[in-house]
Amino acid sequence: VVDLDGNRVDGTLNPSSDLPTHLKIYRAFVSVGGVVHTHSTYATAWAQACRGIPNIGTTHADHFHLSVPVTDEISDERIRSDYEAATGELIVGTFAEGGLDPEANPAVLVAHHGPFTWGATVAKAVENAVVLEEVARMASVTVSLNADIRTNPDLIEKHYSRKHGKNAYYGQMRVGG
Repeated sequence: VVDLDGNRVDGTLNPSSDLPTHLKIYRAFVSVGGVVHTHSTYATAWAQACRGIPNIGTTHADHFHLSVPVTDEISDERIRSDYEAATGELIVGTFAEGGLDPEANPAVLVAHHGPFTWGATVAKAVENAVVLEEVARMASVTVSLNADIRTNPDLIEKHYSRKHGKNAYYGQMRVGG
């Protein structure tokens, strides 16, 4: 366990070598309580192809508001100097430049690398990583069957908004607030 300055506050093990990336996410996305970085097969394939995962289905829209973005490629200079911090800056910059909401879109693909997900808790960040891999798998199969697939944006919005936000109504809602 480390603080937002990267100082160890609990435990005896060293933090991940990706700590500078995670810290950039925590600092920029204040609602984040957990970050997960994997090299899961399908999400990593999309990242290595430098392609975002298009929101082409209702399963995707149930969990991620928009397409899962991919970052720009990292420069050779940044690879040689401060790679992990630069990776975090690419992630944060992708969201800032695209006007993306990190709560509604809690995933990103780092170009030529792999996926990062986050959530309000570590458990939610892990759940988002699992869902991202399944969405990436479904998108891979769908695009292989129909490379020109497009989905009605109104349908995508309906599936997202019925589960998220103040007017959500899907599933078991708490009675009495």
